[in-house]
Amino acid sequence: MNVLTDVQLACSDDTTPEADTITAWVSRAVAATGVSRDHEVSVRVVSKEEIRQLNRDYRDKDQPTNVLSFPSGPIEGLPDDEPVPLGDIVVCASVVAAEAAAQGKRLQDHWAHMLVHGTLHLMGFDHQEESEAAEMEGKETKILTGHGLPDPYGEPAHNC
Repeated sequence: MNVLTDVQLACSDDTTPEADTITAWVSRAVAATGVSRDHEVSVRVVSKEEIRQLNRDYRDKDQPTNVLSFPSGPIEGLPDDEPVPLGDIVVCASVVAAEAAAQGKRLQDHWAHMLVHGTLHLMGFDHQEESEAAEMEGKETKILTGHGLPDPYGEPAHNC
């Protein structure tokens, strides 16, 4: 199983992980769902202005947010040997950096969490209901801690 990841940097921000790091976290999240087919994901790193507009237009929330996911949905007649397009993840670098600082988390750990979170949304996970949130948060925690990162919902690590 491979995940083809198109990383788009739509803003200048030196806190954004390298494209191969972004691809690795997206791939880990997809793999954790047990799929065997190849998939495609687009990750776009944006400014506060762009994510605020998307959040307003698609979620009726006129404020910047950390990550948004736009699932592509099923595609009828897609040949078995073609990667399944999952959709788009949009991440606001400055919001992720500000949250990491405010929560006392290492920046790269928070980036990993946001990429895993966004990818799981593309894979059909959600957190609208308490039971859904528990399942999604459990999956996020398992993926992140399984790769040596702290529990994103536990006590924060302190930045040094």
